[in-house]
Amino acid sequence: MKYTLVLALLGVSLTGLLPRGLHAQTPDALPPAGQPASNALSLAGLWQGMLPVPGGSVPVTFTVQQSAATKFTATLDLSARKQSGLLTSVTLRGDTAVFFTPKAGCRYTSLLSADRQELRGTWVQPGLNVPLNLRRATTQPGANGASSAPAAVVTTYHTEAVTITSPAGNVALAGTLSIPDGAGPFPAAVLLSDMGPHDRDARQGSYRPFADLSASLARQGIAVLRLDDRGVGQSGGDSRLATTADRVRDAQAALSFLRLRPTVDPSRVGLIGHGEGGNVALLAAGQPQPPSFVVGLAAAGIGGLELLSTQSEPLSPADTARLGTARRQAQTDIITKAKALRASGSNSAQVDTYVAQQQLKLRSAERKQAEATLKFRRAMFEIIRQTTNSEQAQAIVKNMLSQRYPEQEGPLLRIRAEGLTTAWYRDYLKFDPQVGLELVKCPVLLLNGSDDAEVNAATNLAALEKGLKANKRVTVRRLPGVNHWFQTPAAEMIRNADGTVDPVLAPVVAATLREWIAQQSGI
Repeated sequence: MKYTLVLALLGVSLTGLLPRGLHAQTPDALPPAGQPASNALSLAGLWQGMLPVPGGSVPVTFTVQQSAATKFTATLDLSARKQSGLLTSVTLRGDTAVFFTPKAGCRYTSLLSADRQELRGTWVQPGLNVPLNLRRATTQPGANGASSAPAAVVTTYHTEAVTITSPAGNVALAGTLSIPDGAGPFPAAVLLSDMGPHDRDARQGSYRPFADLSASLARQGIAVLRLDDRGVGQSGGDSRLATTADRVRDAQAALSFLRLRPTVDPSRVGLIGHGEGGNVALLAAGQPQPPSFVVGLAAAGIGGLELLSTQSEPLSPADTARLGTARRQAQTDIITKAKALRASGSNSAQVDTYVAQQQLKLRSAERKQAEATLKFRRAMFEIIRQTTNSEQAQAIVKNMLSQRYPEQEGPLLRIRAEGLTTAWYRDYLKFDPQVGLELVKCPVLLLNGSDDAEVNAATNLAALEKGLKANKRVTVRRLPGVNHWFQTPAAEMIRNADGTVDPVLAPVVAATLREWIAQQSGI
């Protein structure tokens, strides 16, 4: 935590963990006349050192990869803050190398030593201007700055706009293929989105997890294909009519497309799915011509009706704001009463007892509210499942919603009722993720965040692990502090001036996937 305070006071913006662009491309740097271009070769590798800051020092690592005589890819790692992959430009002129990291707002100007093993220079950022020496290393730094494992190879990559055709309805699906530079053939993966319509980046406001993940994997030598869902972006079809079975056929079409690419190794093509996409990947793994590997990010292990019932009821922004205001008011009332008790002569023990009792009452009320919501959603979904006539089901559901949420407007309730009775929703209410798991023979990685409020990690991981018990190549991991969207915990982020944080993919997610896929693919 001390590093957070020091760096925050110095004005460093560390909210970006992975490059937001589609590929890492640094500017050309031409050496002065008479200076050999071979110096570019001497920068490739890992450079480590300790950056002096008020009250101590923090480890700094630059990873540099050469893609041409005067072109580089570089990233900055700040292991004390568990931040890695910050895109960095490198300019080389003679023996002087300049590193610039926009996301961190820092510039490092250094001189390459005669033996090409040390960079000696100055680190500059708002509020800090200090000397910094970096040594060439052959191993990757651990959490405390010590070397512990071989360094990952970083490469450049390029992207292509592609279109594939799914046999399920002959639907055209548009997307982006990120391909590492080089001859290949490379291992590859298809990204599959969670339930609901998503674009190829799985965009949620400014958060683009699939774009970030594609960039991270492509820079480590893994090709990645991500697609707009049916009816989204440039893809045809209608997501409301697509079933989970349709999505499986879409995934199979994407696998077939990659296996025919000359730069992709057809024997090393896998599926990475988020939420329902993880279940789609597992279903595809039980079919003929399965993927080489499967990664399930918050995949469901319990049935569709039960999973949807345990999720929170979607509310309008006004309802959400109203609940937040009520919760804050309750906390304010407790504090006000506690101050009044102290003023009237109550001792600390009496005040502490009162506060503890009131907090317990609040938690009890929230628990009862959650139980009531669960009961309501189960009843509503049962009606949808049993009422085959959509118009009749929508009328019943709209009436149920209006009684439970009387302050919501009629048009919003009608849209909600229509959404709950689509072909996809009806199909998912009958979905059993256990079916077909015994047929999955390929390596499987299951990841869940401990703070996932949509897909409970303990319940769903245990159910999937049980269903996959015949497969001896299953790896299960629970990531502390990570939510359903696999974002870096807000507590670990430096807040913006308005108190908000920019959501970013947790670095442990990309690192875990890179390491595991490398083990399966031999890279």
